[in-house]
Amino acid sequence: MAPDGNTVSEIDDGVSSGVATEQTAPAPTPTRILRQYELVERVKAYAPNVSEEQLNAAYVYAMIKHGTQKRASGDPYYSHPVAVAGILTELKLDEASIVAALLHDTVEDTDATMEEVTGLFGQEVADLVEGVTKLGELEYTSEQSKQAENFQKFILASVKDLRVLLVKLADRLHNMRTLHHIKKDEKRKRISRETLEIYAPLARRVGIYKFAAEFEDIAFRELNPEAYSTLGERIRTLNEKSAIDISRVNVELAEMLKRAGVEGRVTGRQKQPYSIWRKMNRKDISFRDVADIFAFRLIVHSVDDCYRLLGVVHQKWSCLQDRFRDYISMPKPNGYRSLHTTVRAAGNRRIELQIRTEDMNRTAETGIAAHWSYKGSQYGFNAEGALEVGLDPSRSLTAFADMIGDGADAQEFYEHAKLEMYLDHVFAFTPNGRLIVLPTGAMPLDFAYAVHTKIGDSCKGCRINGETRPLRSKLRNGDVVEIIRGDKPGVVQGWEALTQTGRARSAIKRLIRSSEAASFHSLGESALAAALEVLQMKTDEINLDEIAHRLNLKNGDDLLEKLGRQTIEVERVIAEAFPARAQEILRSFEAMRLTETTANRLIEIRDLPSGGALQLCQDCSPVLGDRIVGLQKKGQPITVHCIDCNRLGDEDAEYARWFDLSWSGQPDGGIMAMGRIKVTAINRPGVMAQLCSAIAESGGNILSVQSGERSIDFTDLMFDIEVADLKHLTLILATLRALSAVDRVERIRG
Repeated sequence: MAPDGNTVSEIDDGVSSGVATEQTAPAPTPTRILRQYELVERVKAYAPNVSEEQLNAAYVYAMIKHGTQKRASGDPYYSHPVAVAGILTELKLDEASIVAALLHDTVEDTDATMEEVTGLFGQEVADLVEGVTKLGELEYTSEQSKQAENFQKFILASVKDLRVLLVKLADRLHNMRTLHHIKKDEKRKRISRETLEIYAPLARRVGIYKFAAEFEDIAFRELNPEAYSTLGERIRTLNEKSAIDISRVNVELAEMLKRAGVEGRVTGRQKQPYSIWRKMNRKDISFRDVADIFAFRLIVHSVDDCYRLLGVVHQKWSCLQDRFRDYISMPKPNGYRSLHTTVRAAGNRRIELQIRTEDMNRTAETGIAAHWSYKGSQYGFNAEGALEVGLDPSRSLTAFADMIGDGADAQEFYEHAKLEMYLDHVFAFTPNGRLIVLPTGAMPLDFAYAVHTKIGDSCKGCRINGETRPLRSKLRNGDVVEIIRGDKPGVVQGWEALTQTGRARSAIKRLIRSSEAASFHSLGESALAAALEVLQMKTDEINLDEIAHRLNLKNGDDLLEKLGRQTIEVERVIAEAFPARAQEILRSFEAMRLTETTANRLIEIRDLPSGGALQLCQDCSPVLGDRIVGLQKKGQPITVHCIDCNRLGDEDAEYARWFDLSWSGQPDGGIMAMGRIKVTAINRPGVMAQLCSAIAESGGNILSVQSGERSIDFTDLMFDIEVADLKHLTLILATLRALSAVDRVERIRG
């Protein structure tokens, strides 16, 4: 409970709830808080028509609501939203974003309500505050499933309005800057891991590289202080040793600007310990291989100047062909534009160069935020200007939104989204010239899903640059890819090794779930029809949708699928369909279980003592043709076992009464027994339907199916099947073994 009586959520980074921590330390020195008039002046510097009244009201409202709440640093809590607003002024965001930043914690941590915020500051601000508030627990919960669910909310809110994401990024940036005030080591590390996994990649996704670099620097320092310190020291030592070379290259680059007749400036790029660490691990190379490359940026006035200067550089120094990238003609999805080249300068020194205009440099630093400006008398996001330079705001998070639409569970979505965020880009084209931006290492199946989900679902092959190529081919910059489609949707065998993007993998898993659902739906229909036949009822006598509603299921199709998956009992469904006969129906099923484990008619057995009750062993499931023996324990019916059943070795079996039994032959009416088999098949969509079809064509009737062990390549399925006799069961086993998708089939015996 905060001193003013308001409950302060412990989940906020750097917030002190007033509870004593395990460690004690001297009171931190309070930081300087951006004053009210200073914040207003910052906003007016780029948006002179901003409402000072609105900004002042939001500043005061935050101060009053947060009252005497304190952060772990000892600063008043309202200093945090003020700092977040200050960060957003550096990005020159609009008035609504700044006001939302000031208010973003009021609804969560004080007695403020959304209704009050809406009444005082308008619906636009309220929507932004609500969007950020919904994300409040994203970075703090230790429960993975909850974190994944909140990440979905994060994406949905951000897709609706990217300003939600920008406010949240600024919020996290200030919390990272004050992370050292948190006393608990594990909490600091948890927040840092989440920053590296979520916030830094998202910042890059929308092009705010300076946020991403600071996120990575602080988080890396917290998570691996030894590596951070070592790399930092080696960078400093290398720069000192190379000071003369760096100065000489700087002078030569300035001379090249003059020679090209181009006005511009030369800046050095400071390498960050985390970027070096990541490259060393990703490419399995040494520090020297990474850090021995000097990095410079050439900032000029026009696109023509960029290419003119590039020509002069390549005439002076030889270019490393595989290290040249033209992001001006083919911008990254986040709007990043620049020429990248690596050359060998004097002394065989490798130099990385980035050549760009001032506008490109601004976009490179602040991404989508660089496109807030005036259009007429209104200050806001200039969508047209962004599109002109290749930035489509709707594309930044489109892949994530598509994955949510694929129906994956939250955890699966979270993992695929992280995969989607971490990869660099390759540029490929459709035959009609449409540019498709994909992660490095992407393959044709990734391309197909990037074009359209339906194209990916029906992909069967591809042509790259006019030649038929395998789907495992990795795409290169400039490839023209034509997708060869099949007649109907179906997952390509081995798809996991043929995809790189989270978007493709999410869509394929949706297709798999859809195929499996259809198979289980069919099994459910068969199970229900068989049970109704035994009870001498008809399927058209019951309303499946109505029963599903009473059982809190979506609809009749959902009900049949769950019957097929055996997550709901068939007798329960029939009892719900005929409530007046429910008790009678349940008794009938119970009686069938007591007399015959197959829930079907008894198989006649010779030499059975007259009047003796009979049941078949559920472990070995004897069928006509098996050698059998009867076992009767005191007070129980006779159990029929296969002669090699493991149950016959139980300790209490020796005290039971034994019967020498034999089959009398197949009775009239095609009475059947149950055979239980285990199939190990390739783990791919449609396999279950193929197995069920083979069993049906062999005259077997599937009573139930259960899933066993499952890996990336194979899956185990257990079938209970009605068969006429052992010969019939053997025929089914042989039919299944002949299928290309089947690795192994065996009868399950006790």
